[in-house]
Amino acid sequence: MAEKKVLVAGTGKSGICAAQLLARNNETVILFDENTELTTDSVKNKLEDCKNIDNIEIFIGSMTDDLINQCKYMVISPGIAIDKPFVNQVRDAGLPIWSEIELAYHYEKGVVAAITGTNGKTTTTTLVGEIMKAYNDNTIVVGNIGTPYTQLADTTSEASVTVAEISSFQLETTIDFKPHVSAVLNITPDHLNRHYTFENYANCKLGITKMQDENDYAVLNFDDPETVKLSDKVNAKIVYFSRQKHLEEGVYVDEKDIVIKENGIITKVLCLDDIKILGTHNVENVLAAVAIAYYMGVPIDVIEKVCTEFQGVEHRIEFVREINGVSYYNDSKGTNPDAAIKGIKAMPSTTFLIGGGYDKHSEYDEWIEAFDAKVKYLVLIGETAGKIATCAKKHGFNSIVFMDTLEEAVEFCYKNAKPGDDVLLSPACASWGMFENYEQRGRLFKEYVNRLEE
Repeated sequence: MAEKKVLVAGTGKSGICAAQLLARNNETVILFDENTELTTDSVKNKLEDCKNIDNIEIFIGSMTDDLINQCKYMVISPGIAIDKPFVNQVRDAGLPIWSEIELAYHYEKGVVAAITGTNGKTTTTTLVGEIMKAYNDNTIVVGNIGTPYTQLADTTSEASVTVAEISSFQLETTIDFKPHVSAVLNITPDHLNRHYTFENYANCKLGITKMQDENDYAVLNFDDPETVKLSDKVNAKIVYFSRQKHLEEGVYVDEKDIVIKENGIITKVLCLDDIKILGTHNVENVLAAVAIAYYMGVPIDVIEKVCTEFQGVEHRIEFVREINGVSYYNDSKGTNPDAAIKGIKAMPSTTFLIGGGYDKHSEYDEWIEAFDAKVKYLVLIGETAGKIATCAKKHGFNSIVFMDTLEEAVEFCYKNAKPGDDVLLSPACASWGMFENYEQRGRLFKEYVNRLEE
């Protein structure tokens, strides 16, 4: 009887990396995509550097029973909804469905720290990655942050550390994935067009802890009620972090210091004044990173040094330049209202705010309320412009302009902002429709700003 194959769904970066991981480890792969606008040759071009490329068959079109019968499980790319008809067809046939994270974990030989949450994932993951690299040269940083876990999972060793940013889409289909330290930074409504209900979304996030036991650690935000509400479902040792309260045990802010309290002993880690990244939300990200790194075994002096040197990440309240006394900030990663609230709260002055984009079925009331007399103009682009404007007017905010493109929005701000104002791109929406991703949106914003003349 022929050896069963692995079905990989999706031919984007995640699917390609998953197929390559399997092929170079001597599995036979059927790489499937139902998008009939693709060609076999165009998919093959993405695989050109693949070891054992002959182990990969490409199939474009509709899922068939014959394909399913040849396979032992399916690896699904995070961009594919788990209730698509072909996914239901595979599930109904009894095949296990794995996320790319699950697949990668089966090749993992080292220790894993995994981070999720609605906001702050990328900053926290990047910071934890920098701390771990300073302590252990054999560290990889993967996941939703840009490098698929499947690209590097089989390069790990018993001495290595994997720091992974994990999205709710990737957590929908994990089975054995078991980080030694997990973190849930916060849970606020997002991706409801995919998860349908907030409860589904929250449970997906908590899924990062589901295989952990009493020998593992779950780092949770004590200040986030939705995260705390789910904590009784966690089997790992819970380590809370808090910006607002002194904890009996955990990582918190004591006046101007970040401290760890463990077994009744308080240890200072660093002073808040030494943190270079803007915003109270970034204090929370540093608290989480301190907790994760400490319970991954990193000494305090290493944690302190890296945290105080850390400059932040691209597209997250990133200072671009000052022109004619006006400061421009790129917060393209503010892809939902909660993230965008953090962006506007971090602004030091009156602000021209550029928002709008793809509709993820979010509500914008809390974002508008957070303007708090700080926003001079709301400059709207994209599919959600009308919906956001209606919401803003309902809250009594009427300084609204509509622009067709991001470049026009930047031009409007340039012509109208006065010395001392800030200009902030913080869309509260996804980038799709106008841009490939939030990175492209942010880079274009910076390009347009850098073209402006004094």
